[in-house]
Amino acid sequence: MDIMITAFFLLSVTFPVLHLYHCLPFFRESEERKKAGAKLEEWMRDRGYKHEKGMSIVVPCFNEERIIETSIESMKTLAYSDFEVLYINDGSTDGTMVHLNRLLELKPCSVASLGKLSHENVKAVYQSKVFPNIYVIDKVNGGKADALNAGIEYSSKDLLITLDADTILTEKALSAVNQTFEDQNVVAAGGMVHVLQTKTDKPMSRLSLKMANMLVRVQVLDFLKAFYISKLSLVRFKALAVISGAFGIFDKQILLDVGGYRKTIGEDIDITLRIQQYIANHKHLKISFIADAVGYTELPETWKDLTKQRLRWQKAYVDCIIHFWGFFLKTLFTKPVSFFYVFETFLVGTLAAYAMTGIVIVNLINNPENSILDYMFFYLFFIFLFGVLYDLVALGMNKHHGFSFQKRDWFRLFWTIIFDILIFRFVSVYFVMYGSISYFFNKKWNKVDRTGRSYHKKDSTHAA
Repeated sequence: MDIMITAFFLLSVTFPVLHLYHCLPFFRESEERKKAGAKLEEWMRDRGYKHEKGMSIVVPCFNEERIIETSIESMKTLAYSDFEVLYINDGSTDGTMVHLNRLLELKPCSVASLGKLSHENVKAVYQSKVFPNIYVIDKVNGGKADALNAGIEYSSKDLLITLDADTILTEKALSAVNQTFEDQNVVAAGGMVHVLQTKTDKPMSRLSLKMANMLVRVQVLDFLKAFYISKLSLVRFKALAVISGAFGIFDKQILLDVGGYRKTIGEDIDITLRIQQYIANHKHLKISFIADAVGYTELPETWKDLTKQRLRWQKAYVDCIIHFWGFFLKTLFTKPVSFFYVFETFLVGTLAAYAMTGIVIVNLINNPENSILDYMFFYLFFIFLFGVLYDLVALGMNKHHGFSFQKRDWFRLFWTIIFDILIFRFVSVYFVMYGSISYFFNKKWNKVDRTGRSYHKKDSTHAA
């Protein structure tokens, strides 16, 4: 029993330590990082619009009347010329289509589809009278993956950017994408996703926790750790398994080559893993993470909505471990993505939660005076210290990449770190355990409610 507990303990810290180690070069290159913004400005000035790749921004919409205006307003601020926006109205039953028509002044238009991917019937295609590069595809409901396939079919550019309806891109996001995709070997990438509830207007890099409740604040830390630590590390290993659906960038041809999106509960994980399968046979290709391509997305503000989201995420992980099991076993020790998905995500991230919980319960029942409590005290104490370190490194990486919180937020961050380590970590274990089991009984997509809050300036007048 003691050996088993020790083994689980070592496994649980191995991967986080590995990811932290991969953050060290970024801190060593701090002076280079300070120049990154200037380099992007220089690139935009010297090469700029002359070397822009065409980009199609695809935004699936199902009952998004509360947030759609914020999305449209954000598209007007992008400092890029060669892009189009396709809003895919996926059979919304609320006023989404009414809002799109009111805000964009839509007119029917004729746009040919590629005819390569299957999707539900498209009822009509519209073009904005006021912003000619914005289109609306009105189709029968088929789910998010189906809507994305329709977006691919009707897009006209070489690069495809997928956004959630509540994702707002920063002004220079597309330029950062363009710069990365100058490397012909990059076929897919994820952008950096910050929390919309922390966004401020002056400057964009200044974040604020003033309007965020404790639940949102702890998710802010979660996102910083996931993107600035885990994703950056996994990209270095060529093991990235998830390009966030909130902000993903793809070479359109590779999406066609892998057959588009599969109807599943976690389309973002699924498409990333299928691209990784494709890359396994085309070794010169790669997936990247673009820290300078920044978007903001709205996070759940209630426990009910957070539970819906996290259970869906865990169901998606389980779905992919089952669907790609053959690929993972075949390439377990030859492809980093398989190794990390099986050992970090499945073994340590999922099975260990059941094993450790079971060991503790059985031991307490059979041997109430056993030393298991001493082990658990040591384990929890170490997790506390390591959790503080992980959170602080994430905040350091956030600052390293040009973002910072207001000074009065540091007190809020202190209590958020405490809440994260003492409460949220254990709630996350519940999400993992319950989500894994519920996958086999309920595979429905649990949509999170939007807050309905407006995040854009009312006086925005920029043209798309």
